[in-house]
Amino acid sequence: MRVMGIDPGGAVTGYGIVDGEPQAPLHCVVCGCVATRSGSPFEQRLKLIYEEIAGLIRCHQPQQIVFEEIFVSRNVRAALQLGQARGAALIAAIQADLPIFYYAAREVKLALTGYGASGKEQVQSMVSGLLQLDLADRPLDTSDALALAICHHHRTASSFRLQGDTR
Repeated sequence: MRVMGIDPGGAVTGYGIVDGEPQAPLHCVVCGCVATRSGSPFEQRLKLIYEEIAGLIRCHQPQQIVFEEIFVSRNVRAALQLGQARGAALIAAIQADLPIFYYAAREVKLALTGYGASGKEQVQSMVSGLLQLDLADRPLDTSDALALAICHHHRTASSFRLQGDTR
């Protein structure tokens, strides 16, 4: 199963696609970030996020897409921009008619590191180890997106095992 994780942000949107059968090791298909220019009009930044995510979906054909659940922020402006960036990426997924799933950050951290309050660097280290990738020079948004995809893939594989499906 091919799963795309998206970690949206107004300045940087991380993405990562993993692939693998429920009983087999995962591998990274593609990962990276959509980086927007802070001086650009925000509408143009949203357009870029949408276009890049839509292009990745067309090119790599994920079967499911995973987003981090929205968390409450004290900075209202940042929260609004995050929501709008998430909306741009969501529209790309919706237009591709893909199933969309959501996980809380704590849930992803717990699934990958065993500790729901892990730091981003800890998550990056675990993702690097699981996928045998060197992510040290990549933005943390990339490893966060991959972590979402890995978490969902593992949850789905566990569900198959519980149902007796050995696909």
